[in-house]
Amino acid sequence: MKYLLKLLESADQIFMNQKIEENLHIAICSYLRLQHPDVIFTSESSGVRLTMGQAVKAKKMRSGSKLPDLWILEPRKDFAGLFIEIKKESPYNKSGGWKTPHIAEQAAMMRRLKDKGYMPLFIWTFEKAKLEIDSYLALSK
Repeated sequence: MKYLLKLLESADQIFMNQKIEENLHIAICSYLRLQHPDVIFTSESSGVRLTMGQAVKAKKMRSGSKLPDLWILEPRKDFAGLFIEIKKESPYNKSGGWKTPHIAEQAAMMRRLKDKGYMPLFIWTFEKAKLEIDSYLALSK
């Protein structure tokens, strides 16, 4: 019984963490629509709950995993677009490395995107999102 309670608590914590990221993601998208209505953007769908059949189909329709959460499809200066990975907290540990292997894998994808001419960022607060998005969109076209 204790194991089951611990498992449920763990699942509840995961759900709450996902909700924090989800709410931040929605707030950032709302900000983009309000402050930058002409900007084209979309969100990666892997965080959306799908049926098993839909999940299989969606997986077949993308290049791989670890794609960033938010894609701003607006070229600026030397960049083809802005890609944002949204986190509930800083992805860095106290020594400056990545907190988890999962985040390290996401960072590897971010490096690949940077090598292809995109600007990839990790974002963990709404204020940081506004600052980075506004700074990026202020760059010359």
